[in-house]
Parts: sequence; structure tokens; C-alpha cells
Amino acid sequence: MSEFWLISAPGDKTNLQALERMNTVTSKANLSSNSKFLIPDLKVGTLDALVGLSDELGKLDLFAESVIKKIAQYIGEVMEDSKDKVQENLLANGVDLITYLTRFEWDMAKYPIKQPLKNIMDSLLKQMSQIDADLKSRATTYNNIKGNLQSLERKTVGNLLTRTLADIVHKDDFVLNSEYLITLLVVVPKTSYVAWQKAYESLSEMVVPRSTKMIAEDAEAGLFTVTLFRKVMDEFKAKARENKFIVREFYFDEKELKSEKEEIIRLAADKKQQYGPLLRWLKVNFSEAFIAWTHVKALRVFVESVLRYGLPVNFQTVLLQPNKKSTKRLRDVLNAIFKHLDEAAAANIMDATLDIPGLQLGSQEYYPYVCFKIELSLLDYN
Repeated sequence: MSEFWLISAPGDKTNLQALERMNTVTSKANLSSNSKFLIPDLKVGTLDALVGLSDELGKLDLFAESVIKKIAQYIGEVMEDSKDKVQENLLANGVDLITYLTRFEWDMAKYPIKQPLKNIMDSLLKQMSQIDADLKSRATTYNNIKGNLQSLERKTVGNLLTRTLADIVHKDDFVLNSEYLITLLVVVPKTSYVAWQKAYESLSEMVVPRSTKMIAEDAEAGLFTVTLFRKVMDEFKAKARENKFIVREFYFDEKELKSEKEEIIRLAADKKQQYGPLLRWLKVNFSEAFIAWTHVKALRVFVESVLRYGLPVNFQTVLLQPNKKSTKRLRDVLNAIFKHLDEAAAANIMDATLDIPGLQLGSQEYYPYVCFKIELSLLDYN
């Protein structure tokens, strides 16, 4: 999808004019699509508390983003569909993500603004942690069913040397419950059918004449039965192997074969039963997580703007969607328009990510204005 830049500048007359100039320049040059991003009047608290919150919100931001990406990726895994089809299901509050961001409204009911910022952040952290824990639990349950089903289904494909024979063999193909006789299954290459017919009776003593029958065939070989006395079984296997005829280690057990078939049917039914509720949960909680993440971004902008621009609280926030081909040009324009906010930062912007004392930004890129990125490329498809 795309990247957004959430920026803020002081709300005095000079900077409001600068924001207006930015909107005009970026629009005329087709550098970005801009929209207002309204943040309500939150409780500031002490500056010391804001400094601590700045660091904690940075960690929460990364955690929330990781949860959203996990949900998005898992929706793709569960749907087993194309990236575009999966993308259609990544909604926030019933609309696509770009629409939600560009029309963002703070959820007063879920995150009341009368409470301290720390409380709002803790509420967001608790919500994201619960979604993450639930995702792990639900994914484990579904993946176990899916994995077991795939494991059994894999046995039904492949060549006659390796695949399951549950859907191939029948009771009538075997001599059963005999103290002396046993029926073996032998995989014979297609090019050796004639050789098999000529040789099988003489591979050892005590082979029942005319007891061979082909019961299955694939692209490379055929599966033949042969009946012989139990006491010559090892000798027969060795001689067969010398002649490139491979005896499969298989003994007919009707209950076991029936159980294998029933297990596939049961797992397929379980997977189908789990699919709908799981997908609904994923969609609902993707929306909840994305909304929460956007509120985290809003909190970060608020906290950094107060720390950067001081009190009383007075700043304007704008959401920019850069044109992919013009990100460098857009950054240069923003730096030129807002360089008066921090001349030193503007002078060093080309080659420095500054660690500003007190702001706890760490490796966060620093500009003369407050800026946070929102990356909507949530699906990692090869």
C-alpha cells in the first residue's frame, strides 16, 4: 500500500502560514496528498512524565506494529489466497486503512481524554497484549489441525513407494488370517512388468503360482500382490531387491486403514469448522489493533510536540501521503519550510540522525518538525 508521514508544527500565526505554504507547494508539485489529523486536548501532566512516556510509547509503537503485521500475515495464511484478495479484508472500523487514517477521529469512548496520558498508554498496551496472546492461542490450535491434515494428505500423493495405500488396497487383495501364507505388495518399474511376470514365482521356493495381480499404477511403476509362505518371506524380499523389485513394508489392517481415512475426514471437518470463526476473529481484531496503533501514533505526536514546542499546548498536525517518486523532494521542501524551528537540525539533516537530550528519540530520525512514519505495507509476500 503506502507510507504516511504524521507531522506537527507549532500553531502560532507564523507556523500556520508555513503549514499553509506546505499544503500549497506539495499539492501543486504533486509531492503528497495531505489531510488534517485531529488530536484532542489531552492531559499534559508533568514534563518529567512526558519524557518517560516518550520512550515507552516508542516501544509500544513497535510492539503494536508487530502485532498488526502478524495478524495481517496470518489472515493471508488462513485464507490461502492472493495478496490483493487478502488486502481487501484488512479494514479498520469498516473502511480501508487509508480512509481510516485520513479521516481519523479519536475514540473518546474507548480512550477517554480526561484520564492521564499514562493511563491511556497502559490501556492501549493491555489491549495489544491481549490481542497478541489470543492470536498465539488461536493460531496454535488452527495450525495443529491444518498441519496434521496436511501431513496425512501428503501421504495420499507421491509415488507407490512412499504414499499411503489406505485408498488403494482392499481386503480381497490379501490372504488374511493364515498361519502359513502371507500376501506381499511389490512395486515393479513399468519397464520390468514382463520380467516380473516371468521371475516372481522363482524368486524363492514356496511362492503360490499365478498369485500376482496389479492393483495400482502410477507414472513410474505398478503395485503388484504376490502370495507365498511366511517362512520364505525374507529370502523372497532379498531376491526381489536384487531384481529391482521393491517389497513394501505393508500388512493389511482393516481397522488401521479405516481409522486413517476417518482421521482425514475428521481433520478436514475440524479445519472447515474453525475457518469461519477464526477469520472473523482475525478481521475484527486486525481492525481493533490498527485503530489502537493509530491512537499510539497520535499519542506520540502529542507527547513529542509538547516536549519540542513547549507549553501551552499549541500545535497543528497534518498527515502526508508522499508520492512514491517524490519522497526526497518532499523531505527537502519540508526541511526548507520548517527549518526556522530548529536551524541546527536543518543544517545537519542530510547526514545525521540526532539524539536530542531529554526527548529519548534514540534512532528515530530527527527533523526540525515532529514527524512519525506510518507504514501500511503489512503483507510480506514473496
